[in-house]
Amino acid sequence: MSLEIDRGMPRWLPWLVWSFGPAMFFYAFFQRVAPSIMIDQLMRDFKVSGAVLGNLSAFYFYAYASLQIPVGLLMDRYGPRRLLCFGAVVCAGGTALFALAGAMGPAYLGRLLVGIGASFGFVGALKLATTWLPARRFALASGLLMMAGMAGGILGQAPLAAVVEWTGWRQALMGSAVAGLLLGVGIWLLVRDHPPDVREHPVSADGYELLRGLARVFRTPQNWLIALTCASMSAPLLAFAGLWGVAWLMQVHGMSRPEAALTASLLLLGWAFGSPLAGWVSDRLGRRKPPLIGAIIIGASCLALLIYVPGLGPSLMRGMFFLCGLCFGTMVVGFALARENNAPEVHGAAFGMINGATVATGAIFQPLLGALLDLRWDGRMVEGAALYDRGAYQFAFSALIVFLAFGLSAALALPERRRLR
Repeated sequence: MSLEIDRGMPRWLPWLVWSFGPAMFFYAFFQRVAPSIMIDQLMRDFKVSGAVLGNLSAFYFYAYASLQIPVGLLMDRYGPRRLLCFGAVVCAGGTALFALAGAMGPAYLGRLLVGIGASFGFVGALKLATTWLPARRFALASGLLMMAGMAGGILGQAPLAAVVEWTGWRQALMGSAVAGLLLGVGIWLLVRDHPPDVREHPVSADGYELLRGLARVFRTPQNWLIALTCASMSAPLLAFAGLWGVAWLMQVHGMSRPEAALTASLLLLGWAFGSPLAGWVSDRLGRRKPPLIGAIIIGASCLALLIYVPGLGPSLMRGMFFLCGLCFGTMVVGFALARENNAPEVHGAAFGMINGATVATGAIFQPLLGALLDLRWDGRMVEGAALYDRGAYQFAFSALIVFLAFGLSAALALPERRRLR
């Protein structure tokens, strides 16, 4: 597909249209974390154990990750407008079903629908960026997109908790369902797949052609290198800060739960700032490899210091967490490389493949780190929970350092496009 954008178009219009993609990703990330602040109320109302309730998160997570490649193919075929609108409406419907559920069956179905609808957000926003924004702004747009997702995650924590305390979890979720429906209406009314004066070659509706496009994406070696690079940088966010980091800070460094949660969340905050910053730097340089390589080296070094060096002190540790996030947020530059190394008609499939790989690190490394911890567990328990020592955590978290080493090797082997127009 070749694009020629009308030069007489207001400069703000492409960014306005594109902004609905980040808005959808913001909503999707909000929905991802929302149940975490209402666990006790959900357990009380549904009369279930924590293990059963924990499956609610898995329904969203696996639906989202498994659909990334199909979503990419659908984006290439049908365009982002219809699919983003569909995703927002399905997400809102699933949220309403979950809010009204009186038993776990409908609640599971509601969360499954939320995951299905949310799966269209990230890839849809990237697809909009390929058609509405110039190539030299794509990395910056990818960073702003990731920042929007992190902002949604932050909104789904303390601010949502305050609303839940005031109205109850069902009313709070019904309000977010209404917001999702309004977002879907806004997407349908204001978003278009490409600017009005763009000339494009039609995409075949033949399913065989779509599968050929997918095979083309998988046969491109650069895509595998990009996927490995990005996945290595997302694993610390999803597995370290997202799950095991809080327990490590409490058990090894003696922090209270609120202090540990605040410290771990700084990696998320660093990610939110690092993503657009890395995109801006990459676009200014007109290069992709140097930011990725430098970020992996610095981020992995900071993570290694956190894991292996005792006695850093709370303030220095918080700085290291933020710097890790700042560096690893650079992974969004990989999506700019994916755009530049794939034909426009398979951009969606390429984005889906890489985003699926990054999300899958959570499914792989969260249980992997737990299994490695169990291998070094000495049998101590505190109030029914396993207590791991410093050595066990160092052994388990070493898997992240090894994975980052593989990611660095992939980044060094990546192709480079020096100047962007």
